[in-house]
Amino acid sequence: MGRDPFANPWVTKSRRLVYRNPWITVREDQVVRPDGKDGIYGVVEAKVATAVVALTTAREVVLVGQWRYATGNYSWELVEGGAERGEDPLAAARRELREEAGLEAAVWTPLGGEVHLTNSHSDERLLVWLATGLREVGAAPEGTELLQHRRVPFAEALAMVDRGEITDAPTIIGLLRADRQLRSS
Repeated sequence: MGRDPFANPWVTKSRRLVYRNPWITVREDQVVRPDGKDGIYGVVEAKVATAVVALTTAREVVLVGQWRYATGNYSWELVEGGAERGEDPLAAARRELREEAGLEAAVWTPLGGEVHLTNSHSDERLLVWLATGLREVGAAPEGTELLQHRRVPFAEALAMVDRGEITDAPTIIGLLRADRQLRSS
């Protein structure tokens, strides 16, 4: 009888906190690897990420532009954010839409299940929604956010993905999932 290929082959012997800030925690685990040898595994723990495909009645998607410090580039993205510990992810997505884009939505449609963004070294999970029935309420971005806004025809946003002008993974995933959702409805 063979070993279950879906069973966890890793054994965690100990965990050590390496670093923590309001956005991430870094830990180092002492493990027994699948080959039976001792090893280490570094893990970045993150908040649940949210992304919102905010779609106007004119079928324009709201994009938020900002400088991304970690990658050193300007990025056009969906409205994105993180759920605080214990916060409902949909409530976090609603909050981010208000803060970043100054919008509220009447209808929220989940776009698939969770996505594991970088599962080789992080536990970060992403949830994406399609938000429609938008109304303006005034933006209030955080101090770390110097944002610009664009309303782009949905087809053009998809073309921006294809041309490599949009490189943010949650945005690409959100737009492609929204496209499938819109085509099937």
